[in-house]
Amino acid sequence: MTTSEAEGAGQPWVLQFCHGYDGPFLDCARQYAALFVGTPYKVCTVYLTGKPSAEVEQGSASDEVIFLDYSSRQVRGLKLRAIRDLKRIATSRDFKLCIAHRFKPIYIALLGSDLPVIGVQHAFGVYQRRSRQLFVNYFRRRLTLLGVSGAVRDEIRTCLPGWPLERIETLYNRIDIAAVQAAQCGRAPARDALGLPQDAWVVGNVGRLHPDKDQATLIRGFAQALPQLPAGSLLAIMGSGKLEAALKGLASELGVGESVRFLGQVPNARNYFKAFDVFALSSDHEPFGMVLLEAMAAAVPLIGSDCGGGREVIAGCGLLFPQGDAMALAQALVRQAQEPADPALQQRMAQRLLEVFSDAAVRQSFWALPQLAELHSP
Repeated sequence: MTTSEAEGAGQPWVLQFCHGYDGPFLDCARQYAALFVGTPYKVCTVYLTGKPSAEVEQGSASDEVIFLDYSSRQVRGLKLRAIRDLKRIATSRDFKLCIAHRFKPIYIALLGSDLPVIGVQHAFGVYQRRSRQLFVNYFRRRLTLLGVSGAVRDEIRTCLPGWPLERIETLYNRIDIAAVQAAQCGRAPARDALGLPQDAWVVGNVGRLHPDKDQATLIRGFAQALPQLPAGSLLAIMGSGKLEAALKGLASELGVGESVRFLGQVPNARNYFKAFDVFALSSDHEPFGMVLLEAMAAAVPLIGSDCGGGREVIAGCGLLFPQGDAMALAQALVRQAQEPADPALQQRMAQRLLEVFSDAAVRQSFWALPQLAELHSP
């Protein structure tokens, strides 16, 4: 028995199994580990892919972190080695529950342990495959599925029509509000860091340059709105991806190339959101939209497409436009530019963050899940 195993003997544990820690998934691990603070449970977080990292270990907010260090190629197919590794870990201490993020970890956790599994789905389309439907149906007695938004949950329920509704629920993504706000720069230093002029009216966007994010509609809407926006207005896009050249070409074609700034991949992008006068998300396939919460934490007004999980975040706290409708987006941008700062709107955003998308709010929803009735809740 290792030292860590000896320390954990006789104490209940929760196993959290993540595909990797890239992008938003490190914070997802933190979010779920935070649910057990103040309870008798310790949390062991296991990453299927990704090199060992002290920074990731600290960011996971877990009592123990294990890096299996598989490559993406190694976890294709049957994943027998990964199943054996998970089985070894699952029998190393008194685990009561497994929380698995994304389908591969759910698959491995069900085959590599006898634990009850809570599977967290962060994307659309996961259970449209017949083979996956058959697999989870076989294990349905010890599997609960959580969608990161009502939109994701509803799609899963459509794909798995025979399941009781309480076995497929919503648990929103969330942020540590105080920690996010403490790290966010003020307006002037944020603009200096991003190379943006202090006196410009700036529309911000953060996301991969990918068809799902639909920055093409954002650029078209900005181009239509620009004549009615304050002089010198800019669209600043943080992110990189395969569409960069095409999007730059579109901006040039529409005559707004000088007014659209492609900032590339910005480390800790959320720290600079106060550089924006408005945050616009034009995604056509957004399961949730963590960047919206980060913009809300910065008290930046929101504009978003009326689809997916983003609609659930923005509701009552920002402007929505029909997905793909550049003219409607332009109208929303003009309206936002013409309206003075609204303290009441900022208060609504702060209240919604606290009541719906904070660690404390979601923790209460998590422990109310019927499947956790046998565990000792805080």
